[in-house]
Amino acid sequence: MKDTRPFPPLKNDNLLRAARGEVVDRVPVWVMRQAGRYLPEFQELRKLHDFFTVCRTPELACEVTMQPLRRFDLDASIIFSDILVIPQALGLTVEMHAGVGPVLPQPIRTPEDLKRLTPDGALSRLSYVGDAITMMRHKLDGRVPLIGFTGAPWTLMGYMIEGGGSKTMSKAKAWLYDYPEDSKLLLNLLTDVIVDYLEMQVEAGAQMLQIFESSAEHLTKDEFLVWSVPFLRRIRDDLVDRLTKKAVSTVPLTIFAKGAGHSLKEQSELGYDVIGLDWTVDPVEARAAVGPNITLQGNLDPQDMYRDPSELHTLTTDMVHKFGKSRYIANLGHGITPQTPIASMEVLVDAVHKAL
Repeated sequence: MKDTRPFPPLKNDNLLRAARGEVVDRVPVWVMRQAGRYLPEFQELRKLHDFFTVCRTPELACEVTMQPLRRFDLDASIIFSDILVIPQALGLTVEMHAGVGPVLPQPIRTPEDLKRLTPDGALSRLSYVGDAITMMRHKLDGRVPLIGFTGAPWTLMGYMIEGGGSKTMSKAKAWLYDYPEDSKLLLNLLTDVIVDYLEMQVEAGAQMLQIFESSAEHLTKDEFLVWSVPFLRRIRDDLVDRLTKKAVSTVPLTIFAKGAGHSLKEQSELGYDVIGLDWTVDPVEARAAVGPNITLQGNLDPQDMYRDPSELHTLTTDMVHKFGKSRYIANLGHGITPQTPIASMEVLVDAVHKAL
């Protein structure tokens, strides 16, 4: 199979080797939201530019993507963007409000509102992400792999109906029971756009992809198996099928279903190369559930980043020992939080690399 563009050769491929189950020089480590609010240089850039302006401007997105790599010896970069660019591309207004987070002022309330969505041309309205990925691959000069990502259908549906983040997802969950057929319609529509979007990211140069099912925690196991798993499976199967038909090299795929530790075995049967774990999951139990042929990613509690450096070092070392060096990617169990001390990132990265 062929690569679609001539990019600089990769110098540190430990992330990709770990994802494929190959021998690594050292345990690779990266952090969800590593390009973002905890960095003062990101805060300075945000004083000048609206959040989604940064996302939509490849030069700015690349600058933010590069910021953590200038400070830390990370083994991966992840393109700076947001999962809610898909609802934007489907015609919904998404705003980032300081101290609140994302707000969708005109959410989907009833099935009638689905007519407002504009899937035709959605991919073209996301082309700036592909442009940023291609630019970033050149700026990285092969230093580390570049990860692309998307939100998963259920998670995006939740934001679109709730009008923002929610601690209960009560409105979105009500849809599953009040409007089950319309819920499937929306989830399938989102799945179609997601597959297009991920295909574009691979062709633009993404070397690995992560699908964020961040709202899995709001579903019971039975609900997760009905309203998340079939769509996660279709994303993987349709994407691999499309890339194979185009003779484009497939890339490792990660599923991170926060709060779905109850369904690790089921996740292991979806065909993903890597399963991300939140901090509530025991590494030994996770390995027993998924078997030896899938890579695990995670799963330090983000709150542990506020501990004393020596404590953090010990916790990180213990975590790596539990997972082992084979088929493991070190990460937090969710995104890094805004007030995290810079020194904690240095301790984390150093401890991972020296643990084994």
